Amino acid sequence: MKLAVKCALAAAIALGSAGVVATSASAEVVCNAANECWHVKGHYDYKPEFNVVVHPDDWRWGPQDHYRWHEHRGRGYWRDGVWIKF
Repeated sequence: MKLAVKCALAAAIALGSAGVVATSASAEVVCNAANECWHVKGHYDYKPEFNVVVHPDDWRWGPQDHYRWHEHRGRGYWRDGVWIKF
């Protein structure tokens, strides 16, 4: 009986800590004025002159919206189809 309780407790702790790790990860969707969007891992402070909008990771555009996905590694932003590093 004690082994079953210990296993159940260990499983509960493992699941609880996995939930904490999963919720602490931050990701966002960023879109520019040309309707180019990309994912970012973490949160970046974009300067106003970059002319981008930051959305939560679960953001989706509507059926009448016209956006394009551009993915890229590293820090930066898309401007007129060109990746600008910062």
